[in-house]
Formats: sequence, structure tokens, C-alpha cells
Amino acid sequence: MTDEELKSLEKEVRKLKRVSQEWASQLHDLVEDRLPSGYQELPAMSQSAYDACKAWADANARLMAATEATS
Repeated sequence: MTDEELKSLEKEVRKLKRVSQEWASQLHDLVEDRLPSGYQELPAMSQSAYDACKAWADANARLMAATEATS
């Protein structure tokens, strides 16, 4: 992996981490402010948070593998 590709992957990991943190914040707000009346929002919001975290974990695993390969 070239330095440019590695930097691009690092940028992607940072972006995906930020997105997952935004979903976590939205889930927190739902729990703190809108439950129990907002319970219908839980499945979709939880799935979105899970998907965002999974995307980050997958990208982070690729970054760790690429970092180890260049060491």
C-alpha cells in the first residue's frame, strides 16, 4: 500500500469513527429525552448505529492490517 493510499484509509477511518459517534449521540438523546414515547425510533436508529460502527470496525481492521504490513 502506498503512502497516499494509507493516508486515504486513515482519513476514511477517522470519518467513519465520527459518523459512528454521531449515531451514538443520537441514540443517547433518544434514550435520555424521548423514551418511552419514542420507542418506535429504536429499531431503525439502533440499526443505523450498528451499521456505522461496523463500517468503522471494518475500515479500522483494514488500516491495522495495512499498518502491520508496512512495518
